[in-house]
Amino acid sequence: MDNIPFNTIPVNLLTPGQYIEVDASKAVTGLVGEPRRMLLIAPKLAAGEAVANDLVLLTGSVEAERLFGRGSVGHLMARKLFAANPTTECWAIAVDDAVAGVAATATISVSGTATESYAWPFYVAGVRLQVPVSNGDTAASVAAAIAANIAAQTDLPVTAVVNGVNNTQVDLTARNDGEPGNEIDIRTAYGPAERNPAGLNVTIDAMSGGSGNPDISALFGDVIADEVYQTIVMPFHDTTNVAAFENWEASRWDGLGQLPGHLFVAVSDTHANLVTYGDVRNSAHVSVLGVYDSPTPAWEQAAAWAGVVEYHGAIDPARPFQTLPLPGVLAPPAASRPSRAERNVRLDHGISTTNVGHDGSVYIERVVTTYQNNASGIPDSAFLDLNTVWTLDAVRFAVRARIALRYPRHKLANDGTNFAPGQPIVTPNLLRAELIGLMRELEEVGLVENLDQFKADLQVVRSSQDPNRVNAVIPPDLINQFRIFAAAIQFRV
Repeated sequence: MDNIPFNTIPVNLLTPGQYIEVDASKAVTGLVGEPRRMLLIAPKLAAGEAVANDLVLLTGSVEAERLFGRGSVGHLMARKLFAANPTTECWAIAVDDAVAGVAATATISVSGTATESYAWPFYVAGVRLQVPVSNGDTAASVAAAIAANIAAQTDLPVTAVVNGVNNTQVDLTARNDGEPGNEIDIRTAYGPAERNPAGLNVTIDAMSGGSGNPDISALFGDVIADEVYQTIVMPFHDTTNVAAFENWEASRWDGLGQLPGHLFVAVSDTHANLVTYGDVRNSAHVSVLGVYDSPTPAWEQAAAWAGVVEYHGAIDPARPFQTLPLPGVLAPPAASRPSRAERNVRLDHGISTTNVGHDGSVYIERVVTTYQNNASGIPDSAFLDLNTVWTLDAVRFAVRARIALRYPRHKLANDGTNFAPGQPIVTPNLLRAELIGLMRELEEVGLVENLDQFKADLQVVRSSQDPNRVNAVIPPDLINQFRIFAAAIQFRV
């Protein structure tokens, strides 16, 4: 037998001919990028054509309208998701409302008589309507105009009917049952120059009473199973559903599963309640955006947030997300915006934050996970930032891809073994050199640093228990994010 190994051409071949095999083991050079996908889990309406609890590829918001039903939570979340990220492959699971679910409701009560003609700004779920009011209009006619304007916007997440004494009340009902309906905002005169018409008074009882989220825990193991979606977003932030995801992803992310997946949800509540919510969560695979008093529903904000973070995280998982705008998200009024001190506390309790620019645009401030303590209950910042988790995912995939592509069917020998060049044989030292070379490439693209430390701490040894196995300790120093600049100005006069 000569020293040139073949994969498919046998050594005892006797028939004349020219036999040339193709070996792709060295065809791929450089880093291999992992394909990225998003997943939207959201409720549909009866009119939605999607089969409940089935995975389906989403091609855009128009397709989402057909699958989820116009004005459904799923339709509106998809619209925000695609506005923020039109390029990443996106899949969806449409779920039915809970059998025992109750729809959230609200009332708009109008009184008085208009003493001016005015195009009245009215906001439903962050969508600006203009209710026509003429001088002398009664409360009943204005209530009818409000209901008619809402009904004309068929993609709003609520329906409206005139009710009450003398038909001066508008009753709103969420299209979908469940808790997400409680986060549909109803308000007038949001903008700084907007106001209510002279002579009219309006009282809005906020959306409330929505209860009964569907239990989607079975979807994780039965439907998604081993599929990889780096970014998963849903409107449900109740303990049952979020905990189900946490347990499922923890079991997939370990050394055997190696399957990345990160959940994005948004919670609309007071500062104190957001801190309380963060305190009961502890997962490196979940990020929670804390919001309050924004006209845009929390679940729409979650979709925009997830889309922006996925888009930029796919470009560079280690680059911080701060200052990235959230398209289509309206800021809360100035009086309702959290202070820097409050945002700092939220971050310390696992709640991600946004900030508002001078132009009223909403920007990402910091994306953290809810991971705060290790298994012993000791405070631990190892997985504080999503950048850390996603950079680790990228490094792990790079190592797996390099070993799988370069050494697909190799034999294993001890260091110092004398074998001919070209033999498909690998040794611990060859693997060590491969890992150092790979880490140098990762350093060049800005995912790791301190290569000398990596070389010093890297361990690659042949197993003493299994002669077919190599064990390694791979110690990358992950690149960090430039988040804070602090200085003291020591001036002279």
